[in-house]
Amino acid sequence: MVVPPHHPRAAVTKTDLRRTYRAARKAFVANLGPGVRERLERQLAAMIAPALAGVRMAGSYAAVADEIDPVWIEKQLGPHAFPRVAGPNTSFHQVEWSALVPGFQNIPEPPASARQVEPDLLLVPLVAVTLGGVRLGQGRGYYDRALAALRQHRPVRAIGLAWECQIAPALPAEPWDMPLDLIATPERLVDCRKYR
Repeated sequence: MVVPPHHPRAAVTKTDLRRTYRAARKAFVANLGPGVRERLERQLAAMIAPALAGVRMAGSYAAVADEIDPVWIEKQLGPHAFPRVAGPNTSFHQVEWSALVPGFQNIPEPPASARQVEPDLLLVPLVAVTLGGVRLGQGRGYYDRALAALRQHRPVRAIGLAWECQIAPALPAEPWDMPLDLIATPERLVDCRKYR
């Protein structure tokens, strides 16, 4: 007997989960009224503010499409870094928004000439996340490898940024997946260690 993907006995793959949570995120953002998205992203910046105390160098990201945008958080940070993809690896470079250029998959990233830094805090995009900090990303492992490499040198706090519709009750985790320390949404700041 062939079990359809929506059947409770069917194995749900990460690909299925990505499709489901991307669709939920897209629908959520599409239904926001004029000005509501900016208001929510400003709320996100206010919510995360306590977690930014004492940060030496933060790494942020250039949001694409319906990802929650950290731009209002960046305004609180002062100088910060953005990721640059080179082959299988990700490095972080301090640069102004205006200096970003189209990079991997046309995502804005720093030019190769920008000063490389090692952030002690990363703002991390995601497709879905559990309260315990299990993150479902785009599926290529860039952030997991980057976090693992950074954490070899010093403690690095990783904060996943999400819309509430991206919080999942459970997600599969691989041994190489790097857990998030905190999750910030416009509604709450979650300490993931309390849910592990």
